[in-house]
Amino acid sequence: MSFTVAEPAPPRLNRSEQAVPGSNTRFLEKAAAGDADMVFLDLEDAVAPSEKAQARKNIIEAVNDLDWGGKTISVRINGLDTHYMYQDVIQIMENAVDKIDLIMIPKAGTASDIYAVDMLCTQIEQAKGWTKKVGFEMIIETALGMQNVHEIAAASKRNESLHFGVADYAASTAARTVGIGGPNPNYGVLTDADDSGNRDFHWGDMWHYAIARMVVAARANGLRPIDGPFGDFSDPEGYKAQARRAAILGCEGKWAIHPNQVALANEIYSPSDKDVAQAQAILDAMEEAQKAGQGAVTLNGKLIDIASIKQAQVLVKMAEQIKAAGR
Repeated sequence: MSFTVAEPAPPRLNRSEQAVPGSNTRFLEKAAAGDADMVFLDLEDAVAPSEKAQARKNIIEAVNDLDWGGKTISVRINGLDTHYMYQDVIQIMENAVDKIDLIMIPKAGTASDIYAVDMLCTQIEQAKGWTKKVGFEMIIETALGMQNVHEIAAASKRNESLHFGVADYAASTAARTVGIGGPNPNYGVLTDADDSGNRDFHWGDMWHYAIARMVVAARANGLRPIDGPFGDFSDPEGYKAQARRAAILGCEGKWAIHPNQVALANEIYSPSDKDVAQAQAILDAMEEAQKAGQGAVTLNGKLIDIASIKQAQVLVKMAEQIKAAGR
């Protein structure tokens, strides 16, 4: 283990993160009563320019007046390249900071972007005498952001998670796709011909590199990596397939751009009862081994050691969080 150890972000259940437009009060009410672990109340892409001011008011009223059932609440501000951003931060921080947990920074491009929002939040907290410190979520959704993802991840002690914004990332990199978060039938490889001259075409995951790189930057800095949107909310099996591959790569949650995707994300990113039982068995076996002065032991015909403890602890901890949340 390196002498440099990343300080982990505050532990939060982050299996599902539901996007909710701040301009729609009915959607805000439904999200508060829903089953998402986290919600981000949107002031950016889902809100027309003419509705930005009212959306801020809606969000402030919603977080102060509605019962959010213990959910983690984030607010996605507008980009730093717009004139809406500073009012987003000021109004949300001054009127709802005790009710929100996170600010989501879209299109994070450089560490300086995070520094700028950090400075503004810090000044507001100091001026108002707030003791609660709001955390940051950053969306990596441009080529610039991916180039600087490691610096962005380390840019502030407020940082908690990195999210992959696949739609804007595709536009930024001029990717030849119009889908949001799904596979592309043209991204694949053709096998050599068999003895009969037949060749198979195997689809690939065009977002593998981007997600894997984001996961490394997140984990190296103690942050949560979260997969972004899947646009076709009428395709639950497609959503689950994309969520599973992101989970395998190290993500611990995924966006839900429609309420019917919340349960899917919660399902995919929850450890099964069998996995939790196995993890607990590992912890129990290692505890006995350590008492006997052993660094490793076999369990069900497999070698387990100190590294196994860390993996098992993650699963058991998550199971405890899910139970405590009642979701």
